[in-house]
Amino acid sequence: MKITFADSAKADIVAFIVDEDGGLPEAAKALDKETDGLLSEALSGGRFTGKKDQQALVVLPKGADFRRAVLIGGGKPKKRDARVLEGLGANLVKSNAASGFKTLAIHADSAEDAARIAVGAKLAAYRFDDYFTKLKPDQKPSLTGVSLVVEDVKAAKAAFAPLSAGAEGTILARNLVNMPPNDLYPESFAAKIKELEDLGVEVEVLGEKQMAKLGMHALLGVGQGSARDSQLGIMKWNGGKDGEDPVILVGKGVCFDTGGISLKPGPLMEEMRGDMGGAAAVTGTIRALAERKAKVNVVGLIGLVENMPDGAAQRPGDIVKSASGQTIEIQNTDAEGRLVLCDVLWYAQEHFKPKAIVDLATLTGAIVISLGHHHAGMFTESDDLAEELTKAGFTEGERVWRLPLGPEYDSLLKSKFADMRNIGGRAAGSITAAQFLKRFVKDGVKWAHLDIAGVAWVEGEKVALDVSWASGFGPRLLDRWIADNYEG
Repeated sequence: MKITFADSAKADIVAFIVDEDGGLPEAAKALDKETDGLLSEALSGGRFTGKKDQQALVVLPKGADFRRAVLIGGGKPKKRDARVLEGLGANLVKSNAASGFKTLAIHADSAEDAARIAVGAKLAAYRFDDYFTKLKPDQKPSLTGVSLVVEDVKAAKAAFAPLSAGAEGTILARNLVNMPPNDLYPESFAAKIKELEDLGVEVEVLGEKQMAKLGMHALLGVGQGSARDSQLGIMKWNGGKDGEDPVILVGKGVCFDTGGISLKPGPLMEEMRGDMGGAAAVTGTIRALAERKAKVNVVGLIGLVENMPDGAAQRPGDIVKSASGQTIEIQNTDAEGRLVLCDVLWYAQEHFKPKAIVDLATLTGAIVISLGHHHAGMFTESDDLAEELTKAGFTEGERVWRLPLGPEYDSLLKSKFADMRNIGGRAAGSITAAQFLKRFVKDGVKWAHLDIAGVAWVEGEKVALDVSWASGFGPRLLDRWIADNYEG
């Protein structure tokens, strides 16, 4: 989908935003006059009242500058925030994508409004149809371009550029999560991140022998039942000052999770193609930072494994030594994500001096019970970091909600045979998972864990902005957090 900005409209379809219980906007009045009041008739003759996302379609006569006009409800002007504006752009694309027309022009009141509407249009235009071979023409979108009509074109382009970079990160994350596991596995994922070198990202990939020398046996234990070699992907965006300490992002990259010997139930196991959603979010964020040439140093680390049952697979009862030297009794091989993350978190602290660390993982089903599909769970001991991430999440529509940490949960991780066990029981499952990770974060390090199991993919009814099974959650949140707190 091509997104452009102009000070006048030229398209097959033109759209105007109408205030709830308001009249025709000024931008629509010339066309209304030209068509003998067709737009006014649509406004007054039916049930259209301008409520948010309500639409009225007007077929225009031959000789008009456009083939169709759309009135879309903008709701109450005082409530028209970034989410509403993005939703307007998304709903206009969704309703006109297969209309048979190629171009859509949307009138916006300001440069900032235009930028947000454009982001909504861009994300709503996303499709993942690479694996369909028999799509008919009427099953494919006809809409190829959206133009935002705005008085200050230069300002609109400037406002859109960083938002578009975040959207590009979202699109990459969606693509990665949507890919089938026979095509996206640790080595092929590592090859995907190498493509970011074209944008100036420095990429390094460590294999199993290198990780074994580093003592990363918690991570390696997860992947030992797979025919695919585990990998550690390291992405460095060096946009800040030379030698300046980086922000660290860590992502869980379980490219497919059968549960291992503690095998998951068969129904819906195919969704475990998305268990690398944390790694996808980190990769998408690095893509966004590179796209907009962010003035900051950021390192993205992703632990890439497959969790498979096999004669060589890790067993319940095994004890592994992590890179930190701490030992872990494996009581459930399906609690594998924390084993991957604990070694990658330790690597991050041993090889860098992080200003802050944020890890993301589709870690626990318990977080879905707690928060559903509208917030990621956030765990941190830093009030400042919690406030920063919460604010960034509300700004970009990727919301997080803080849950507690505390020493009282540590007793649930006690093992009879090792320093800790990898599960804490049924109670407070998301909290004990975060408490486990905290044991691998050094004192004084600013760290937050985001459990994104409820938001990385969502079945059922979704908003027009989120058209894919994979949501691509994370890049917009993290890009905004970094921009607001670590760039100038």
